[in-house]
Amino acid sequence: MFSGPPSAASKADKIQPCDDESLSSSAAAAAQGFFQQHTGCRLFADLEKELTEKPAWDRLAGSSSLDFGSMFTDHMLTVQWSFGQSWGRPRIGPLKLLELHPAAKVLHYATSVFEGMKAFRGSDGRVRLFRPELNMERMLGSAERTCLPAFSKRELLACIKELLRVDRAWVPQECDLGDGCSLYLRPTLMGTTGTLGVDRPRDALLFVIMSPVQSYFEDATTAVHLLADGRYIRSSYGGVGDHKMACNYAAPLRIQEEAKKLGYPSVLWLHGEDARITEAGTMNVFFVLELSKGERELVTPPLDGLILPGVYRQSVIELGSAVANCKVSERVFTMQDLVKASSQGRLLEAFGTGTAASIAPIGSIHYKDRCTIEIPTLSQKAPLYRQLHQSLSDIQFGRVAHEWADIV
Repeated sequence: MFSGPPSAASKADKIQPCDDESLSSSAAAAAQGFFQQHTGCRLFADLEKELTEKPAWDRLAGSSSLDFGSMFTDHMLTVQWSFGQSWGRPRIGPLKLLELHPAAKVLHYATSVFEGMKAFRGSDGRVRLFRPELNMERMLGSAERTCLPAFSKRELLACIKELLRVDRAWVPQECDLGDGCSLYLRPTLMGTTGTLGVDRPRDALLFVIMSPVQSYFEDATTAVHLLADGRYIRSSYGGVGDHKMACNYAAPLRIQEEAKKLGYPSVLWLHGEDARITEAGTMNVFFVLELSKGERELVTPPLDGLILPGVYRQSVIELGSAVANCKVSERVFTMQDLVKASSQGRLLEAFGTGTAASIAPIGSIHYKDRCTIEIPTLSQKAPLYRQLHQSLSDIQFGRVAHEWADIV
């Protein structure tokens, strides 16, 4: 039923499309447990729905602003799993509190993985998910690494789309709350077995909740300032930093709070004696460097096991050369490289990418007590980050037709 972590080689690959036939043999065998009791893989067809009699989506229309993740839609998707019985019927029902045994594995051993996805409503009124098949692939890899049950990516995505159809009134209009408004989806899978002891869960719950949101940062047009301090690390080789697991988000909280006290809203994560750059807060990070003869290079850390293979990261890499005709490099980039590029006047831009933040410009990086690197991201005449943001936004809101926009 369960398989071990992906091989070292697979960690460096891009997120692959949502296609159950493309699963590894071990993952494919495990995924059969998701629908083995449903004739003809008909899990989606067995979906049960109980809709609330008093939907509250009118609260969205009355909101002048939205704190990220503070308001939730009327319904949620839940699916139970038990060892030996496989997956139960998926159910869409009213949003409610979860019931957990106080010894549940997730509460003691952090056996939980999740995803972040977004749905956008364009001016044509249609709702689009942005590359959801990549989220399904990444979540399946995270589940395998955590000894949580595998699932069919195709069937889960079909259930998520139905939940979105049920609560589509909650998807903000493109201009309702300014740039960046969308419906944030949070699929979560966690071990719920009510026994103490460090072993794999024999029971699990998969659920999906949704929340209308604005941009993650208060002002998406203002540059983010970061604190870089190598005393703390986010991940290590052989660890789980390249998976979206709950345990990865607890350890960084202390240094992030310290950074905020110093006036920095987020942290630039470093690793090793050479202070190689990995991520910016919960975002992947990019730097734009000037090369000879006015050419530009878009640099981002490689998928070597330390960083999360972000959906936006992959999208920016794929768009980079097409949008701005610049060289795109996935390579090790250290603080020494960053300081050198800045001192030579070759550091043009820096920005972070992620589903929550989309693309966030970076204005400066304070490196311990050594120096503060000022980055002229916002002062560029035609900044690359803005071109990329516009290209992604055009796809997400349906202003241009693209295969990355999955119409629901």
